[in-house]
Amino acid sequence: MTYPFGAVVGMDDMRLALLLNAVSPAIGGVLVRGEKGTAKSTTVRALAAVLPPVAVVPGCRFACDPAAPDPACPDGPHDAGVPGQTRPARLVELPVGASEDRVVGSLDLERALTEGVKAFEPGLLAAAHRGVLYVDEVNLLHDHLVDLLLDAAALGTAYVEREGVSVRHAARFLLVGTMNPEEGELRPQLLDRFGLTVEVAAPRDPAERAEVVRRRFAHDADPAGFAASWAAEESGLAARIAGARGRLPHVVLSDAALQQVTAVCAAFDVDGLRADLVTARAAIAHAAWSGRDEVTEDDVRVAARLALPHRRRRDPFDAPGLDDDTLDRALEDSRPDPGPDDDPPPQGPDGGPGDGAPPPPPLGGGEDTGAPAGAEAAEDGATPGGPAAERAAVAPADPFRARRLEVPGIGAGAAGRRSKARAERGRVVGSVRPSGPVTRLHLVDTVLAAAPHQVARGRSGAGLRIARADLRQATLEGREGNLVLFVVDASGSMGSRARMGAVKGAVLSLLLDAYQRRDKVGLVTFRGGDAELALPPTWSVEAAAARLRELPTGGRTPLAAGLGRAAEVLRVERVRDPQRRPLLVVVTDGRATGTRGTDAVGAAHAAAQRLAAAGTAAVVVDCESGPVRLGLAGVLGAHLGARTLRLEELAADTLAATVRSVREAA
Repeated sequence: MTYPFGAVVGMDDMRLALLLNAVSPAIGGVLVRGEKGTAKSTTVRALAAVLPPVAVVPGCRFACDPAAPDPACPDGPHDAGVPGQTRPARLVELPVGASEDRVVGSLDLERALTEGVKAFEPGLLAAAHRGVLYVDEVNLLHDHLVDLLLDAAALGTAYVEREGVSVRHAARFLLVGTMNPEEGELRPQLLDRFGLTVEVAAPRDPAERAEVVRRRFAHDADPAGFAASWAAEESGLAARIAGARGRLPHVVLSDAALQQVTAVCAAFDVDGLRADLVTARAAIAHAAWSGRDEVTEDDVRVAARLALPHRRRRDPFDAPGLDDDTLDRALEDSRPDPGPDDDPPPQGPDGGPGDGAPPPPPLGGGEDTGAPAGAEAAEDGATPGGPAAERAAVAPADPFRARRLEVPGIGAGAAGRRSKARAERGRVVGSVRPSGPVTRLHLVDTVLAAAPHQVARGRSGAGLRIARADLRQATLEGREGNLVLFVVDASGSMGSRARMGAVKGAVLSLLLDAYQRRDKVGLVTFRGGDAELALPPTWSVEAAAARLRELPTGGRTPLAAGLGRAAEVLRVERVRDPQRRPLLVVVTDGRATGTRGTDAVGAAHAAAQRLAAAGTAAVVVDCESGPVRLGLAGVLGAHLGARTLRLEELAADTLAATVRSVREAA
């Protein structure tokens, strides 16, 4: 039995965001971000129980409203006067591994071609019409499916196109996505498409945590009795949602309130106008939920806190958030000017506030910063008096657009944007006989297969007779995401702070590229006496970037240990995720040192040869600088069977300039 929505402890922002979307689905859904074990799924599943029931046309698979049936319903047409039947609003869950056909529905191409029948099997979008569509771990769903869901949620219509045959049906639903940021972020372009977003975390108050456990135990011991004890609360919520829905069309958004909405969006410098529209809709819904007929400043404030945090995220390494002081100033500045009878606030002699407070100190850039003597020395290296072998963490240089590094060959792993792969989306490269239902028909090859048999089949007229054996499934070549494992040399041989900053900036650029190409990433570092798995393979490039920024440098160069640790990580990942092909990126100057009497260089080359023998695709990034180069990284690359790139060759602009110069010389 579903846990009651009213019994959820805390989670005020999440519950409010869900309720506002229940009042006005035009807001565009809710994205819930939070750590594991914070009742995200429990709260979403409980929402459907407090939604008002819906009246549907009997027998319609698309939940048409009998009062206003969809004229283009595939199960229609329906008579407007047909008596309807009432059922609860549905909660439909979309699994992460769902295919596009499972989401939007599918046409039976076999029957369409062989029998001329347009047979359509509805998908999850049709099942969720006039209900809730819930996507857990939405950040792990492929981008094109997320785009598809958000398009349907925005348009209220789902389209299915297959080989010139098209079907459309209504798909208006409340879209809710939940995600754990530790497993990777959504792209900013997709974040912007969600109407509201909330951050959830477990309560820190012991009394509140105890109440959560107490209620959970009571529910597990007697689900029916627990639900009955909250029945009145649930009925009250359902009635309030229904009342707010009825009030919604009559809520007035005055010019002054609209000015506040646009002023707040401009103050936070969000891109586009979707933020303004969503904030306005959420403010209207909040006014209706609060029982008001006109939007107030409080409604705008609440709406902005839910609609803007994720739209301020421009860089993938930026965390969503909203500054309350900026919000307060924007609302205050957008209030109507005081009338002539109102007293203006007191001013000081310089035109500033006349409260006698001293001006705030400068934030930086002044000549006298008050820094203590020796600050420059502390900035350059180790803490004064500390060990010289280890330097403080160096800030990375600014990232740049990196060139694409690929695993050679064609794989069949998770969809992404890096290496070539056989995939469900991409360009057509051939066809095969289908082993099951045909989902991607290769029309030309199907006709060519059927043509030699037309006389034997007694074809008459201009028609073409196609049998099941003639059908051909298109083979598509797209891109897959890889596991990009970075092995970074953080030893003292990497030289100056400026050089290490450039190295970190290059790795940060490659991490940004991995984020955009939907890769899994891991980070191994080596320095001193051993190698460390700084970040196990994850989808969170933000976590990798944070570990990289905090990485100290100094000490010996245990290159063999770094390559050995990388081999172990890849071995474990092959068991966990066998279809995801690895790409090893070794960032080093090629030097190797160890204890006296050991052949550190030979051990490193032997470790590289073992990786090459295992078929590991690798790239060596040569960090050596200066007029005289030893070329040790190139030797390491030869043992790895990898290509070696100089640090400055990682930029995509550098690659383009090299190609242009070669063409001009030719």
